[in-house]
Amino acid sequence: MSLPKTVRLVEVGPRDGLQGESQTIPLAAKLQLIDDLTHAGHSYIEAGSFVNPKWVPQMAESEQVFNRIERRPGVRYCALTPNLQGFERALAVGADEVAIFAVASETFSHKNINCSIEESLVRFREVMEAAQQHNIPVRGYVSCVLGCPYEGEVSSQNVAEVTAKLFDMGCYEVSLGDTIGVGNAGSMERLLRVLLARFNPDQLAVHCHDTYGQALSNILIALQHGIHTIDASVAGLGGCPYAPGASGNVATEDVIYMLHGMGIATGIDLELLIAAGSRISATLGRTNASAVARARLAKR
Repeated sequence: MSLPKTVRLVEVGPRDGLQGESQTIPLAAKLQLIDDLTHAGHSYIEAGSFVNPKWVPQMAESEQVFNRIERRPGVRYCALTPNLQGFERALAVGADEVAIFAVASETFSHKNINCSIEESLVRFREVMEAAQQHNIPVRGYVSCVLGCPYEGEVSSQNVAEVTAKLFDMGCYEVSLGDTIGVGNAGSMERLLRVLLARFNPDQLAVHCHDTYGQALSNILIALQHGIHTIDASVAGLGGCPYAPGASGNVATEDVIYMLHGMGIATGIDLELLIAAGSRISATLGRTNASAVARARLAKR
């Protein structure tokens, strides 16, 4: 299959990237990050999450983030909404889209969202019904598609079944999450053979963590199968609090560098993106996890 000519980047840094930080992040820094990302050319940004702040304290200011961001034409600002209450909060502050989060591993579902896979899907039906009433698009996530920290290997058929249920509910797209970053080109290939026998590549996205350094190779496999939506996090921010040892999302800078080298258009300015990642990394007092950013900055 030929490679896509353009790729849509879903920037998850302000949500998935920051949610696992232990330190307090100033609201101004969150707003600055989102502004920097839109300035770099991002057109889809996960700006926050309407979850119980007891479990994810970094997302407690999501209302303020949505109320105070400088919205730019053509940019979609999305929020993760795990239940109806979260959806109503997102709706009140004008989120352009919402996302729901399912899991392909029963044990991980209990550890992460305190219920079974089926129970989580029942909760999401309320969100879907409310979203349809308000004409709000809903994006779905399936986590642990290439491995679970508790169960090990995850069945591709399980992934396909959960994906199908999300589509049946009304999700327009499902993002396949290698939550603990254990996937490789072989396991991604095997998963996509199963999924693409049932779904169109236009319906799927990939969300790869880089724990084992395999994220870019996994993304390449997805591109070769016609998938053209990629989740990534500026400066490689993120991790998973429920998956011990799992490092952050693949760095958006590294993905952009690879895509542009392949002649695939993204609409994103790499240098401005590196500046955005450098600023938030400095704010957090952490090393920028993007190899491309570190290499470019070392030359200056």
